Amino acid sequence: MCKSCVGVWKDFKDFIHTRGNVIDLGVGIIIGAAFTSVINSFVADIISPPLGLFIHGSNLENYFIVIRPGRSNRNDYSTPEEAQADGAVTENVGRFLNYLINFLLVAFVLFWIIWGYNKFKSLRTKAEAAKTETCPWCLAKITLNATKCQFCTSIINEKIPPEYKRDANASSNNNTLIDLQDS
Repeated sequence: MCKSCVGVWKDFKDFIHTRGNVIDLGVGIIIGAAFTSVINSFVADIISPPLGLFIHGSNLENYFIVIRPGRSNRNDYSTPEEAQADGAVTENVGRFLNYLINFLLVAFVLFWIIWGYNKFKSLRTKAEAAKTETCPWCLAKITLNATKCQFCTSIINEKIPPEYKRDANASSNNNTLIDLQDS
């Protein structure tokens, strides 16, 4: 195998292992397919018939324009399938409107799902941020009551218990830690 193919394969394996569970992705795809069939049925069976009656006088699916008549030279076909069987060229406006409504409904529902997820995520992030603070040395997030950074091992001076701090009256300007060499 070529080096670039091996590199792409390695990147793909890393993506699968680090980006989450593949089973979760599969479940999401199955739920998405089921959701799509529910939306398709909602558009075709609930929304299209009354909209078609309003726009065309029949089912929206049967709303079409004959661009070129077929072999029988008629322009009064009842359905697009009948016109196409005769060899006519049609613009299926009703079918396009069905797909457009379907797309808009899916986009609207996905917008609300993603909006809700982002709101939940931001609330969760705020709650986690309240439990953490930033290390003044390495700027990593550490727990609120930490006295030592787990990443850079620096001592967080403000959190040192008073018995380990130097006396404020001492001659040294640095009053954060006691001298370990004092006897």
